[in-house]
Amino acid sequence: MKLLIGGTIAALMMTPVLAMAQDKPKPEDTEQWSPKVPVVTPGGESFTAPPSDAMKLFDGSSLDQWKAVDGGGPARWTVADGVLTVNKQAGNIETRRAFSDYQLHLEYRIPANISGEGQGRGNSGLFLASTGPGDKGYELQILDSYRNDTYVNGQVGAIYKQYPPLANPARKPGEWQAIDVLWHAPVFAADGSLKTPAYVTAFLNGVLIQDHVALKGETVYIGKPAYTAHGPAPIKLQAHGDPSAPISFRNIWVRDISDD
Repeated sequence: MKLLIGGTIAALMMTPVLAMAQDKPKPEDTEQWSPKVPVVTPGGESFTAPPSDAMKLFDGSSLDQWKAVDGGGPARWTVADGVLTVNKQAGNIETRRAFSDYQLHLEYRIPANISGEGQGRGNSGLFLASTGPGDKGYELQILDSYRNDTYVNGQVGAIYKQYPPLANPARKPGEWQAIDVLWHAPVFAADGSLKTPAYVTAFLNGVLIQDHVALKGETVYIGKPAYTAHGPAPIKLQAHGDPSAPISFRNIWVRDISDD
């Protein structure tokens, strides 16, 4: 009888532990797989030269406008033949200048010889506001989504783990592609509470993929997004650690449209 009582007590004691293990958040909890995003064939080239009032963040010659995210030293990605290529060992890079509201244009290219699948295929990210080291901030996903199946709120053009894109106009690997973004930064009250969320409108290859969506907070890989008060922030490019070949960028410019 004592053994039975002891066994019962042990089982009861283990129940909360098992429940906690089952309730632990996982990355898969926030992956959305349906409905599928419609594939759209983009029109002609949608590359745009910087307008007269734009700040050139990368014009093909140097990384003077960028720095390493961790440590703040010089950005150590590769610049050759007018193209900027991710150096995964060097980590993420971000602009030296901080921004509030802006219009941004950048062009990227997935390597023609890309391999892998899902999130392990040409993965990078455009962080519309970098709020700290690593991957802190608000991410618009960059990924090879040309005939590459993955969760829809993680494919190219998604506000990562928040909003799938409205369409998938991705070009084939090896071809240059263009992202255009209108970013309105969140506004916080003096006590740090949120007054106005961040808003994003974005185009990929000239096709609308995000239509003035209100972000739920900063990007998180596991769990739910939330806001933490911050001011103007740099723009960040991600050196994702997936094993596929690194992607490249060119013609990056920004127009500051903030009131201050």
